[in-house]
Amino acid sequence: MTSATQPEPLWAPGPDRISAARITAFQAWAATRFGAPAEGGYPALHRWSVDELDTFWQAVAEWFDVRFTTPYESVLADRSMPGAQWFTGATLNYAEHALRAAEDPARADDPALLYVDETHEPVPVTWAELRRRVGSLAAELRALGVRPGDRVSGYLPNIPEAAMALLATAAVGGVWTSCAPDFGARSVLDRFQQVEPVVLFTVDGYRYGGKEHDRREAVAELRAELPTLRAVVHIPLLGTPAPEGALEWSALTAADTEPVFEPVPFDHPLWVLYSSGTTGLPKAIVQSQGGILLEHLKQLGLHCDLGPEDRFFWYTSTGWMMWNFLVSGLLTGTTVVLYDGSPGHPDTGAQWRIAERTRATLYGTSAAYVMACRKAEVHPSRDFDLSAVKCVATTGSPLPPDGFRWLHDEVAEDLWIASVSGGTDVCSCFAGAVPTLPVHIGELQAACLGTDLQSWDPSGKPVTGEVGELVVTNPMPSMPIHFWNDPDGSRYRDSYFEMFPGVWRHGDWITITDHGSVIIHGRSDSTLNRQGVRMGSADIYEAVERLPEIKESLVIGLEEPNGGYWMPLFVHLAPGAALDDDLRARIKATIREELSPRHVPDEVIEVPGIPHTLTGKRIEVPVKRLLQGTPLAKAVNPGSVDNIDLLGFYEELARTRTRD
Repeated sequence: MTSATQPEPLWAPGPDRISAARITAFQAWAATRFGAPAEGGYPALHRWSVDELDTFWQAVAEWFDVRFTTPYESVLADRSMPGAQWFTGATLNYAEHALRAAEDPARADDPALLYVDETHEPVPVTWAELRRRVGSLAAELRALGVRPGDRVSGYLPNIPEAAMALLATAAVGGVWTSCAPDFGARSVLDRFQQVEPVVLFTVDGYRYGGKEHDRREAVAELRAELPTLRAVVHIPLLGTPAPEGALEWSALTAADTEPVFEPVPFDHPLWVLYSSGTTGLPKAIVQSQGGILLEHLKQLGLHCDLGPEDRFFWYTSTGWMMWNFLVSGLLTGTTVVLYDGSPGHPDTGAQWRIAERTRATLYGTSAAYVMACRKAEVHPSRDFDLSAVKCVATTGSPLPPDGFRWLHDEVAEDLWIASVSGGTDVCSCFAGAVPTLPVHIGELQAACLGTDLQSWDPSGKPVTGEVGELVVTNPMPSMPIHFWNDPDGSRYRDSYFEMFPGVWRHGDWITITDHGSVIIHGRSDSTLNRQGVRMGSADIYEAVERLPEIKESLVIGLEEPNGGYWMPLFVHLAPGAALDDDLRARIKATIREELSPRHVPDEVIEVPGIPHTLTGKRIEVPVKRLLQGTPLAKAVNPGSVDNIDLLGFYEELARTRTRD
């Protein structure tokens, strides 16, 4: 029986699934060992994890048998944000933990990685081979003079060599950073020039959508514009010879060398990730070896319920934090599936085919892909054997209610659907997957363990059941240790701690429901605020994009100098559709009926396309700036946009409106 405040879930795990979940075993063990609540299920465990933050993280370190080369003196010596001090005095190495499964002779010949390209034929890399090649490469990096703290960069697609280069870099205490080869040279330089890498791993090109893309000119430009490089390593994905002065990948990974893991302090930099950089230089976000190790063990081993028998596939590229998160699947002894190619080649159902071929148990994708499959009338369970898939997870943008229903109806009724939300900023999730909780349509299951997630009104008061700012009121180990080239920390503080000093404000609108789930409404920095009512753009996209004529949409709210408010809805139409009076009326009626009259746009305007960041997120803030009259050169960093030409439309519209 469910009450009015506790709606009927779309799915709930059965007793067998709950008892078999690793998080259930962790709770029972932590109750005995650390005083965690034995009863009350996940809500009680979560409350304890934020109330007893240092005890919780100590329990995580023990449960996953984290190897501290030097023991820690204190779990959380300083909990101020920014600047929390975690596991002071400890040394360890992330790569040692990622390769730990290879130490078990029984697992040496199991696949650590399954590599899939557009032929969709999985190619295994065993744990023994992965460990050997990382050992060989780490020794060669040391021979090249790479020392702890030196930056090592990759201009690489999602191939095994990228994972190996990351692990070898971490093994020597270097700092990894990567971009996907579909990024243009200027976009890559905006990122890599900030961190001054000493080594560059690169391909000659990549394959995408059935075509070969030669990147040798871009690589030559990177080499010319990165004066700190001491070595370039060539990976001949398209079979071309190494350019002059470059080293051959095969030569660096040929030796049979046991890896040597440099013990580094807990807060030693592991990698640099980048913000989208749509309105300036991308922020170079630095996260620590220990912080990422603990956060990812918790997230993958407890929330995603991954272990040695699992296969973990997430569609991603090396230019997105989900790639780093995917590689961390190795920490739990899980086989990681690396797919390099187009998400929809040769047809929209491609990712489901890869899930079938690799026997993925957890398959992660984007909400946009799920909705594209729904529109294209893909039938995954009819056309593919997905019997191994226990969980489909989505991120990148909120999964609309129709996406939940479609996965439930078209993949499996007994399917754990995990819509998750976090950020590059923490390389993890604030809220999302919990294997022991029910799934409600349109909702993320719960805030994650150790994450003191709250929804605050403008005065800083926590609210339940209404829209507020997503804040985190206690530190997480994977929060950035700093930004690169931000010596006084001012850019870091301005990014997260300006609105509520000492509290992380992420920039999302959320609702925390009375049953503990989380609803994401979109970015708060591109807020729609009509007649004093704040609205999330994601809610409008979800309603409008149900219409078969609408391929994609973008809504902007503009405060005008005369005190007025203009809210246009831009629509990119499906092939063959026309924006006539009938379609305009249906769009407005849909929004009015499903949301409210306040959400109805002032105008519906057809556009040639919707601009995105390089990782596929709709660009709202730069478009708003353009419509406010900001010149294109100042409104957006051109290297951060997938199709800069699309922005010309909005710039011209701003000019036309000014003239009118």
